[in-house]
Amino acid sequence: MVKKWYADGGDDRFRFDYDLDERSFVLDLGGYEGQWASDLYARQRCRIAIFEPVPRFARNISARFHKNGDIAVYPCGLGASSRTETIYVHGASSSTEKKQSAAEQIEIVDVRQWFEDHKVETVQLMKVNIEGGEYELLERLVATGLIGRIDDIQVQFHNFIPNAAARMEQLQRALRATHTPTYQYRFVWENWRKNPA
Repeated sequence: MVKKWYADGGDDRFRFDYDLDERSFVLDLGGYEGQWASDLYARQRCRIAIFEPVPRFARNISARFHKNGDIAVYPCGLGASSRTETIYVHGASSSTEKKQSAAEQIEIVDVRQWFEDHKVETVQLMKVNIEGGEYELLERLVATGLIGRIDDIQVQFHNFIPNAAARMEQLQRALRATHTPTYQYRFVWENWRKNPA
């Protein structure tokens, strides 16, 4: 599926193909170095909130965009509950699920609380690449009904957590109540677009 994604030109063809403008609000979950946000902003010039829980990665992203008032960086992750969590830092593959490297403490914020605190009514695009954390995040968004506030959900599901396929398929069934997939590459990238009212 990875080969098919690249053969289809996925990174350029799909990951930035959204109708956004300066009024659009985008959530980038799993910022790492900020490259996806930078590429999207260059194309669309939208407002972006980047979430990166690894402190040094968040500091680097903040420095990268410190003169750009349209991009805000939050040094935390979004999930199903607010808590301190252990992450195993390994570049772009840093994860709370894979015990592969040095451990650091990070902050996770309940996505519902964050939406309430920031009075978020609509999100035009949410990109999710959070190394296994996508399951609890999306389950929380579905359970709270907040999923209906998000127009497009670009997500990378990861297969290294227990029951990954079953949890992914359950989430996909739940998402179909509000959204329709516009592309799907199993355990690579997929996008879900909100159904017309």
